Amino acid sequence: MAEAFTNFLAGSPLNRLSWLRTSHSFLNAVVVSPATRWILFNGGQPLIASHPGTQKRSLALLTTEDVRPLLGAEPFFGQGEQEGQHCASDLPVLEAARVRGPSIVFLGLKETENSGNALPSSEFKDPHSAVAKLTGTPYFSADVADLDESKVNEAIENTELAKDGSTLTFVEPRAAMSSLDAYTAAIFAEARSMVDWNQRNKFCPACGSPVYSLWAGWKLSCTSLLPWADNTDRKPCPSGRGLHNFAHPRTDPVVIMLAIDESGEKVLLGRNKKFPGQFYSALAGFIEPGESFEDAVKREMWEEAGVKVWNVRYHSGQPWPYPANLMVGYYATADSSAPIRIDLDNELEDARWYTREEILAVLRHSSGTQFSRRDYKKIAEIQDGPDNNPASEKSEQSVEVNNNDEPPFRIPPPTAIAGVLIQHWAEKHQFQKWMRTGL
Repeated sequence: MAEAFTNFLAGSPLNRLSWLRTSHSFLNAVVVSPATRWILFNGGQPLIASHPGTQKRSLALLTTEDVRPLLGAEPFFGQGEQEGQHCASDLPVLEAARVRGPSIVFLGLKETENSGNALPSSEFKDPHSAVAKLTGTPYFSADVADLDESKVNEAIENTELAKDGSTLTFVEPRAAMSSLDAYTAAIFAEARSMVDWNQRNKFCPACGSPVYSLWAGWKLSCTSLLPWADNTDRKPCPSGRGLHNFAHPRTDPVVIMLAIDESGEKVLLGRNKKFPGQFYSALAGFIEPGESFEDAVKREMWEEAGVKVWNVRYHSGQPWPYPANLMVGYYATADSSAPIRIDLDNELEDARWYTREEILAVLRHSSGTQFSRRDYKKIAEIQDGPDNNPASEKSEQSVEVNNNDEPPFRIPPPTAIAGVLIQHWAEKHQFQKWMRTGL
């Protein structure tokens, strides 16, 4: 079977070098490399650069010197009990540990074409020498939400990008997607999910103690397990034994599906009560325990629209870092003459069948898949709650839709897998190609 379609936010270009996440000697060497680049967030909002003299915006990629004032004292990884102290290298509870300062996530290495195969950990016995031979760009990420705002602003103002005239602003993450190309989008997806996980989880679920970062941001551990922790009159934390899924980053799978009628000429779209404007999309829902993806497709279609489906077929997947979902796309067949019911779980405001001609008309409309930053902000506030982040955009002008020429409804853009599913079906050649090859 041919390889599946690669969606926006997918297709990561990085070698994540996961076996080196425990090596603070490697990490402390690579983090100070002049080639290293950083993606900064503030409460999950990425730092975006608006470049002088153009309308172009892009993900701000900073150097370690740019962000050094925000990281705290060295060592950056493998921190000991006292500030500036290196921890022992043979203690599992201190592998690439950060016990002070913001959590830092090592995202991986963008290798050059001549980099060769992935580097084994044995090559890093002399880490500084090994890092000097690396060809490519290492990527790190951090969220500065817990740092002093004036300190963050000062550091940003002194970055090389700012000195060159770029305007740097933390932007609502869904709206920021329009500033990303395929390369940076895939790195952004990893970075945002990882910094969000580190920011959300501040306390041990087993005993309630604060947690600290291990494995370059890829593991959280209870502070009661630190060698210098005072656990007098305390029971041992249960997380000190065995494996625990809360210690590692999670991804929540979601099925997203497009029901096609038996003629192949109609699709079922729904309008969630939370959607802005006249927005319709493919139906979606979280996987529940004890069911397969195909089971979830059938259950969600019935619960949301009262529609029975069969012939469930996988299309493609998309990481969705809001905060850490994996969208798993499917087509399924349904009877368009059967009644639609939205009164079962009451998630939808409306659901209806649309013809290919109706969908194509929206796709061809200049505003058919366009959303303003205000729309994205509304979606974010509905899903995440009111935005109290002072870093939010205050002065940017939204790109508004022309209300004098409204399409009859809107559908998702091709940066979302829902838009891809709809567009591939509507454009017959794409759908027929997928039917033949799985692309």
